[in-house]
Amino acid sequence: MPPKEQAQKLLYQMILIRRFEEKAAEMYTKTKIRGFLHLYIGEEAVAVGVLQALTPEDNVLCTYREHGHALVRGLEPGAIMAEMYGKQEGCSKGRGGSMHLFNAKAKFYGGNAIVAGHLALAVGLALADKKRKRPQITCCFFGEGAMAEGAFHEAMNLAALWQVPVLFVCENNLYAMGTALRYTHAMTELEKKGAAYDITSAAVDGMDLPAVMQAATAAAQTVRETGKPFFLVCNTYRFRAHSMFDAELYREKSEVDQWKLRDPIQAYSNLLLQQQLVSEPELATMETQIDQEIQGAVDFAEACSWEPLEELTRYTYSERTP
Repeated sequence: MPPKEQAQKLLYQMILIRRFEEKAAEMYTKTKIRGFLHLYIGEEAVAVGVLQALTPEDNVLCTYREHGHALVRGLEPGAIMAEMYGKQEGCSKGRGGSMHLFNAKAKFYGGNAIVAGHLALAVGLALADKKRKRPQITCCFFGEGAMAEGAFHEAMNLAALWQVPVLFVCENNLYAMGTALRYTHAMTELEKKGAAYDITSAAVDGMDLPAVMQAATAAAQTVRETGKPFFLVCNTYRFRAHSMFDAELYREKSEVDQWKLRDPIQAYSNLLLQQQLVSEPELATMETQIDQEIQGAVDFAEACSWEPLEELTRYTYSERTP
């Protein structure tokens, strides 16, 4: 177990993600947030656990279900909420929305909406670092749906061929939008697919934070020491629908309820209580602090400004030079 302060920080990060996502859903129903919204509720242990294994110099790329990763990476909740509101003080100046969070200073390169599209970008970033002899690695998160795309195989092949330092992390939540894993993959033990490219692979229970941290730390260390890619599969589950538009007709409520019994936040809270690394009063204080932080993010987003009309074509068309 980590020291008390670190253990409580990990719990704080998971609860922060959960409350942020719940508030985002609330703001969506109030039409404060428009467009698409994909929530990370249930999968918090993956982002929190894996990102502990990275340094601030490492590159991070995610899918459109990336709010949790952005929060753990250090993006301000207010900047993320403002981005989802479409305000110009958002982390992508209000132009990206929920699916395109970005912060170059934090080396957080999306929020990428095209399924599997960012895997090639991850290989490119890692190749650039290798050629420039930089010590950092690139961590690329994606869902199991991306593994049914050709881009996944192209990226894995090139990463192995060029021997670049990429940590591929599959967040296997069992449903690619509304399609169950068994209908999209002939081999459902996804970690076995790494062997086809001679990439070292592992699988871990993505609902178990300590297990994810241990697996991710070992994987990241392997990438740093060898300079070669590593494929880590985190088997997890999303408690909410694919997106706010999803009627969720593809799975039984009883299945979701069974998975909720393995809630990673509740499991880690219970573990810390048993190990006397947190007390009930400390948990209550933590919840209060998080509620205040989330409300602060909403207040910030509400107070932010809309982009001026005359700026709407900026970054859209290239300006001709004489």
